[in-house]
Amino acid sequence: MSEQRENTEQELKEEEDENTLTNAQPGGSTPEQPPEGDREPGHEGEEVNADRQPTDADVLEAAEDAEHQADLHEDTEQLREPQKAETVGLSGETGVQEEAETQADLPDDAEQLRERPRKENVGNSTATVKVVLVPGGHVMTVAFAIGLSIEELKRHLASELRVPAEVLHISLDGREVEEQQSLMELGVRPHGSTRMEMSSADPNTHPLRPVRPPEHDNMQDVITVRVQTGQSAFEEVVVEIERPRQQKAFLGGYKHRMTGAEYHHAAVQTLPKRRPDRGVLVFSRDTQTAEMKSQVQQCAVDVSTQMSGIGCYVSCMSDKLVAPGNYITADEYHDRRLKAVIRLQSFARRWLAQQEVRRLKSERKRRLAWLELQERRRTDEKEEQLRDRRHRWMNPQRREDFNLLFHALEKWRCEEEQQINATLRGAERKAALYSLLEQEIQLIGAIGRHRIAAQNSNYDKTVKSFLDKSAAPHQWRAADGRLIEMDTQHTIRARELKELYNNTNLSAVNQEERLHVLMTLKHTVKEHECQLTRDIVDLIDREVDLMTRGVKAASLEGLRKRISTLFLQYIKKPAFNPEAARLLKVPQNPSKLKDNMFLCGGCNRYLQSVNFRPTANARRSGRCQDCIGLENIAGPRSDVSCYKNILRRLRGDEKQINPESKIPYLLQVEDVRYLVEVIWASRSALHGSSDLFSLVFVRWERHRDWSPWNCILLSKEETSAHLEVEDIHKAYEGTFIRRIQHKHTLARRHFSQISVMAEYLDPQPATGKHITDSTPASAR
Repeated sequence: MSEQRENTEQELKEEEDENTLTNAQPGGSTPEQPPEGDREPGHEGEEVNADRQPTDADVLEAAEDAEHQADLHEDTEQLREPQKAETVGLSGETGVQEEAETQADLPDDAEQLRERPRKENVGNSTATVKVVLVPGGHVMTVAFAIGLSIEELKRHLASELRVPAEVLHISLDGREVEEQQSLMELGVRPHGSTRMEMSSADPNTHPLRPVRPPEHDNMQDVITVRVQTGQSAFEEVVVEIERPRQQKAFLGGYKHRMTGAEYHHAAVQTLPKRRPDRGVLVFSRDTQTAEMKSQVQQCAVDVSTQMSGIGCYVSCMSDKLVAPGNYITADEYHDRRLKAVIRLQSFARRWLAQQEVRRLKSERKRRLAWLELQERRRTDEKEEQLRDRRHRWMNPQRREDFNLLFHALEKWRCEEEQQINATLRGAERKAALYSLLEQEIQLIGAIGRHRIAAQNSNYDKTVKSFLDKSAAPHQWRAADGRLIEMDTQHTIRARELKELYNNTNLSAVNQEERLHVLMTLKHTVKEHECQLTRDIVDLIDREVDLMTRGVKAASLEGLRKRISTLFLQYIKKPAFNPEAARLLKVPQNPSKLKDNMFLCGGCNRYLQSVNFRPTANARRSGRCQDCIGLENIAGPRSDVSCYKNILRRLRGDEKQINPESKIPYLLQVEDVRYLVEVIWASRSALHGSSDLFSLVFVRWERHRDWSPWNCILLSKEETSAHLEVEDIHKAYEGTFIRRIQHKHTLARRHFSQISVMAEYLDPQPATGKHITDSTPASAR
C-alpha cells in the first residue's frame, strides 16, 4: 500500500516537473501555458522561440501560472491528508480495499484539480436581495454577502431608510425569518437573487419610505447582456442592476476650450480588475525622473588594420587623396554669417515691399471699381427716372401723371411766348399768340380725353380691387411663421357676388347663357326687398323681354350697363355684403362723421379729413385736394414728382440711421418744395448743382436728428464726403458755415407755424441715438 502511494506521488511529481521543464524559457522565466481548452486553434504544434525576449505580458502570465501551480499543489495535499487518515484508522481487508480504491481514484482527482480554476471563498460571495417595503410596495435592491445574518441585513437597511433596526420585520414567503439565520441558510445561492418583504412594527412613528421617488428611477431591475465568447459564439448573460444608495460622486472631467462644453467622468458599478503584484515597485519618483550622465567608454573589441607587406598586397584603387583647405578663423566665419543674414533680410524686405505694393494696387483698383460702380448706379438711377418720366408722359394714369403733362404744357407755352415776344411785333405778334392759344386749347382737350379714358380704366381696376379684397379670406401669421387663411360665411357670400358680377359684365356670350346669368342674378337680389332690388329686377325683366323680341346686343349695351351699375351698388351695401363695410371710405354710421367732416373753402363741400392735405402754410389748409389740383391745372401747372422723390429718399435714409426719427414723416411734399425752392434756391450748397433728380437732403451735423434746421441740400456725389466729416467747424470755412446757419434760421421761422413741430424747435442737439455710421443708402 505504501509503495503504491509512493508510486502515485512519484508520478505526480514527475508530471509537474515535466510541465515545468516544458514551459521553461531562457533567463529563468516561466510563462503561463494555457490549458488545453483555452489554447487558440492553430498553436498546438508551435515551438517556443528561445531567442525571443520575455515581455511584460509573459512575466504576468508566468506569475499567474506559478500561483495556479501553488494552489494546485495545496489542493492535492489537502486531498491526500484525509485519505491518509482514513487509511490509518481502518483495519482488515475492508480497510485495505478502501485504501486501494482511494489510491486508485487519486490520479483522477488530481487531474480535476489541475483543470479547475482558483478556489473561491463561498462565504464571501454576494447575492441580489430585493426587499419589498410593505405596505407601499416599493422595491429596494441591494447586493449582500450570503454569509452574513439577517440581523446585519436589518442594520444595513435601517441605516438606508433612517429608522431603528428594532422596528423592522423581514419575512420570506409569508413567514418571518430569524435574525441569526444567514442568507446561505435560507437557500440563497452565490450570485443568485431572492425576494423578501419588510414591514415596520410602528408604521405611524417610523414609516418605511423609499430611498428615492419611484418616478425618478426608470432603470430596469434585470437586463440581458449579449457577450461574445468565441469567434462566432455568443452567450446571453442575465445582469441584475444594483440600485445606488446615493448620488454618484463627482470624479472630475474636462472642458472644451473652443465651445465651452463640459464633460464629466462617469462612475460604474463594476470594480476594475486587480492586477497581480509582480514584486516590482513601478510607481515611484525614481521612475519619473530622468538623469543625464556623461561617461567615456572604451571599446572592448580589438580592431586590426591590414597593411601591405611582404607576401601581402593591398590594392590602392579605391583610396582617396585628401588635401587640407584654407583655415577659417572665427572672425571670418562670423563675418560670412553676418553677410548671409543681411542678404536674407534684404530679400525678405524686398518681398514684403512687393506685397505692400501689390496690396496698395489692389485697394486702388477696388476703390476705382467702387467709384465706377457708384457712378454707373447714379447714372442708371437718373436714366430710370427720365425713362419713367417719359413713360408717364406717353401713358398717364394717375393725377401726378396729368400734373406732369400740364407742367410740360406750361413750360412749352412759356418758351413759345418768350420767343414770340422776342421776334415779332404788332399784328404778327397778336396772330402768333392767338395761334399759340389755339394749340394750347387743342392740347388741353387731348389731355382731357386721355384723362377720361384713364378714369374709366382706373374705375374698372378700382372695382376689381374692391371685389378681390372683399372676397379674400382672412389671413394671419401663426407663431411658427406659417400663413393661415380662414373663410367665413361673409367671405363666401362676397366671393359668390364677385363671380356673379363678373358673369354679368361678360359681353361675348350667347343668348342662352345670358338668360341663365340674368335669372341667377334675379334670384340673388330678390332675397332682399328694397327699392334697389326692385329696380334691378325691373331692368332684368326688361332685358329678357327685349332679348325674346330679337333686339340686337348692341342696342342692349346701355341697359346692361345700368344693370351692372345697380348690382355694384347692391354689392357695396353692408346689409347685402357684410365684407364691404370694412372697405368703404364713408362709414355707414352717421355718428362717426361728426368729428371727421370739414368744409372746403374752394368748393364749399363738407368732406372727410382724408380729402385735405396738411401743410405748414395755414392759408391753404382749408382747401381740399380736388380744389388744389384744379387750381394747379388752371394756374401754375407745377409738377411735384421730383420733390416726392426727395422726400421718399429722405425718409428711407433716416429710417436706416434712426428708426425713431419723426420730423421727416411730419413733412409733406409742399413743405419739401418750400425748402428746396425758397430756402435752398433749388441748388446744391457746395457746387451749385441745379439738377433736381440728383439733389438730396442730408444731416448738417451727423450726430443730431434730421430737421429743417439741421440739414443741407447736396448732390448725390457730395453726400458721401460730407457724411464722413466729424467736426464741421474744422472742415468748412466760417463764411460757408454762417450761410448755412442763416438758412437754418429761415427754416425754423417758417416751420414754427406747425404746432406739432414746436417741441422740436429746441436749439440744443436732439437726444437721438448716437450714430456710428450715418451714411444713407442713397449716398452709398
